[in-house]
Amino acid sequence: MSTLFNFWHYLAFSIGLLVFVGGIYLALQQEKKGTVAAMIFSVTLVTLLMSGLSIAVVDKYTKEVKLYKLENKRNLSTEQISFSGIVKNEGDFEIGEVTFEIKLVNQGLASGDVKAGTFYNPTGFMSFLGLTSDGSSKKENKPQQVTHKFVVAKNLKPGHSQEFRVYFDYPPYFKSVAHFAKVYAH
Repeated sequence: MSTLFNFWHYLAFSIGLLVFVGGIYLALQQEKKGTVAAMIFSVTLVTLLMSGLSIAVVDKYTKEVKLYKLENKRNLSTEQISFSGIVKNEGDFEIGEVTFEIKLVNQGLASGDVKAGTFYNPTGFMSFLGLTSDGSSKKENKPQQVTHKFVVAKNLKPGHSQEFRVYFDYPPYFKSVAHFAKVYAH
């Protein structure tokens, strides 16, 4: 993952470093030597968790990306579908990577015509043998939703936009499709 750090990341890391150094100092000041190792371990664990959480929170609130003009076209000769659009950095900081995620859902799930067993398929001894509950092979099962992720822009500066086009194989057994698209920044 190529995350670009900004001012807020460095501020969070500085606070984490202060907590770590202060915790180590307090651990070394303990008179009972048996608790020193436990305190150092605890301070290290808390600091690591705090750093990981701070990266996620700062990324969520400082890196804003929007999706515009999403279009799709299906090529019947190659059984592929293409999605094209524009991603724009609407935040005040540079974005390392912009990921486009597209989920295709087959007609039964999209229209509400859901049959029993669509979501839940009981397993047990038959799944151990590679069979479903009705005795058919698992290879005959066709997924009713397909999700694909693509990195569509890198190092996107504030206010700039980037056009993209992605291709992937279209499941030939899909009848009518609902698609759900989203973009997120790293």
